[in-house]
Amino acid sequence: MKKVLIYGLVILVVVIIIGLGAGVNYLFNYAVVAGKKDFINDVKQEKIDKDWQFSANHLSEWTINSDDGLKLVAKKVTHDTPSKKVAIVAHGYMGKSDLMGQYAQLFYDDGFDVLVPDNRAHGKSEGKYVGFGWLDRNDYVKWINTVIKEYGEQVDIVLYGLSMGAATVMMTSGEKLPEQVKVIIEDCGYDSVNNELAFQLNDMFHLPSFPMIPLASGYTKLRAGYSFSEASAVKQLEKNRLPMLFIHGDQDDFVPKEMVYEVYNATKGPKELVIFEGAKHADSLKKHPEEYKKTIETFLAKYLPK
Repeated sequence: MKKVLIYGLVILVVVIIIGLGAGVNYLFNYAVVAGKKDFINDVKQEKIDKDWQFSANHLSEWTINSDDGLKLVAKKVTHDTPSKKVAIVAHGYMGKSDLMGQYAQLFYDDGFDVLVPDNRAHGKSEGKYVGFGWLDRNDYVKWINTVIKEYGEQVDIVLYGLSMGAATVMMTSGEKLPEQVKVIIEDCGYDSVNNELAFQLNDMFHLPSFPMIPLASGYTKLRAGYSFSEASAVKQLEKNRLPMLFIHGDQDDFVPKEMVYEVYNATKGPKELVIFEGAKHADSLKKHPEEYKKTIETFLAKYLPK
């Protein structure tokens, strides 16, 4: 009887381990491995060059190599006379530069040249694994330095990000940035990868974060080189002293509104927070186009006088 009980316990443990292993692998492939995701609605938007009907002289392609050897690609939009102000615009999860035309145009119309990278494992950029902003933060430091090299020491740079792109620029804020970076704007970014994936695990699968998130985090560290717990916008913002504008929709059901207060409270520089009524995730510009544009213009005018 005792042997039967022991065998039964061993079998149970093995089944649990196999089940957890399968679950962790599924979560890793579902969230971290790049590719089409069935939980993201297709966004029907025109490409940057078609949106603005630019000639080839206004639109070019830049490339850099990441620290880990990936070829990264960006779209670059310039005025007839290149500006001394450049906005670097970061897209969201499973997005690409082509889908950021309406956001890029906000800055272009305000006199900025605009650089819109494809994050690693997105668009034309190489990579297998989504960095969720954490791996990307080092890539954006490289993009910043590339802009300075191209435009000279007198250039003024603004970082803007949407959703995962917002987390990207917030995580970038904690790095040692050149003085040419003047302002950071984020729209609907999450406070940490750990919390965002825990929220999605509960929302989509009705599962608790433990033990799946810690296990998947460790597995991601082995496969992709980072853990969910270290990928924190809050911890990075605690090192930030640059002016920041935080934007969120009060009906956001993908990145909970509560997260914006965490990141807003974390940053140490001048800051403003705007909540757009009735806006879901990454929906504030569509719901309130004039107010959104005015909010950004007013904030920029405080720190980048014309």
